[in-house]
Amino acid sequence: MSTTDSPTIPTNAADPGLRTRSTSAFRSRKDQVRYWILLTTLLGLGLAAALGLLLYNNPVPVDSPSFIPVVQRRMVAIIAMFIAALCHSVATVAFQSVTGNRIITPSLLGYEALYSFIQTGIMFFLGATALVSFSGSSAFFLQVALMIVLSLILFGWLLSGKYGNLHLMLLVGIIIGTGLNSLSGFMRRMLAPSEFDLLQSRLIGSVTNADAEYFPLVIPIVIVTTLGMYLLSRRLNILSLGKDVATTFGVHYQRNLILILVMIAVLMAVTTSLIGPLTFFGFLVAMLSYQAAPTFDHKYLFSMAFAIGFAILTTAYFVLYHILNSQTVVSVVIELFGGLIFLIVILRKRSL
Repeated sequence: MSTTDSPTIPTNAADPGLRTRSTSAFRSRKDQVRYWILLTTLLGLGLAAALGLLLYNNPVPVDSPSFIPVVQRRMVAIIAMFIAALCHSVATVAFQSVTGNRIITPSLLGYEALYSFIQTGIMFFLGATALVSFSGSSAFFLQVALMIVLSLILFGWLLSGKYGNLHLMLLVGIIIGTGLNSLSGFMRRMLAPSEFDLLQSRLIGSVTNADAEYFPLVIPIVIVTTLGMYLLSRRLNILSLGKDVATTFGVHYQRNLILILVMIAVLMAVTTSLIGPLTFFGFLVAMLSYQAAPTFDHKYLFSMAFAIGFAILTTAYFVLYHILNSQTVVSVVIELFGGLIFLIVILRKRSL
């Protein structure tokens, strides 16, 4: 199908602020060229910042035998950034499309609240030694499994039978997440200051939390899931138009909705267990990608969102660590800007 000027069809309420939706990926050749130039620039920026993180300010000379081990240790952080950017960008864009709302994020389903509850519960009931020992592949995949099981219960219960209501599922997810956060907050108040400090380091999302031991299993899971989401991008284009339109086009709305939500659950569970909570990062990336990519085709939206997410993470770490000489946790700064943009969007829309 040509990417030049093409007929348009009306959008639904899921696309606020836009009156028409093109039947092709881009409305004009100019939009297509602009997209590829911006995508290439962002990918180049992300790769340049990643290379800077690997090589810049390396205390070991290049000809030293210790140079490669230092680079390998830094490479763990780069891979963690890649995984975080890929998971959050794809999961958030897909989630906002199937729910028809560009304000909400997958965090509403309680992944981060459950992660916080697990870590806090181990510290509260078993002590600091147990929390430090709670590592390795078994512990990691136990957390991932619990998050996915919670999601499957929500999807199976609230998206089938007499319920079958997506908004009810979101409401229940918010209530569960709020309840888990309240219990976690209560337990943290009962901890000793030293225990609280140890726990807090795990509850703030950071690439330094990532363990290279998990990569051989995490990377294939993330690649297969994102590839599956990419292959479903055309179906996701139709689902984003709403249940009535999707049914008219012959798409089984319920089945495809649950399939995409399960894939979102896998991505969010993996990245949260690997690096910790990043509540507003996905929202920030998704909002920027909608502005940068003049298209509704998810095949292109996913690519742009990933490029923006990876560029944000690598550039932020490089600037803070090597230019500002600050050891501030980058995720705190990103969450701050993400939260501010979230408030700005809500105030401009005056609704959820």
